[in-house]
Amino acid sequence: MTVTETGATAGAVLDLLERSRGVLLQACHSGTAAERYTQAHLAALRAGAALLAARTTPSPSRRSRPRSVWEVLPSVAPELTEWAAFFAESGRRRIVLERGAGRATVTARDADDLVRAGERFLELVRASLHLPCETPLHSELVPLGPG
Repeated sequence: MTVTETGATAGAVLDLLERSRGVLLQACHSGTAAERYTQAHLAALRAGAALLAARTTPSPSRRSRPRSVWEVLPSVAPELTEWAAFFAESGRRRIVLERGAGRATVTARDADDLVRAGERFLELVRASLHLPCETPLHSELVPLGPG
């Protein structure tokens, strides 16, 4: 992979960042902890994808197995390695939640914490791309009931 700075890529990067923030805002207004958790993780995934889109381009001559954002991110942005590990773990939990497996639950606190982590990650991505920070979303976080 090589660094790219094409206009098409810039548009895609900005779109992914905007969609990430939009999903975080949706997460803030979610009705359940599971929904909030899922949306917060998807927002982080979009932010990570934006960074990969900004810094890399697929090599057409190399075919390899598909890799997740969280697998690739440490090689492209080593400073975000811990975040990649954190979101890889929350992604596994998200998948279990989405499948409706009875053993997977999240509390309101878990969901709110993931929203805050997603927002922080989005801001770190924006900063690494030399983009201005957005207005914080914490005032948008609607309280969930216990559990």
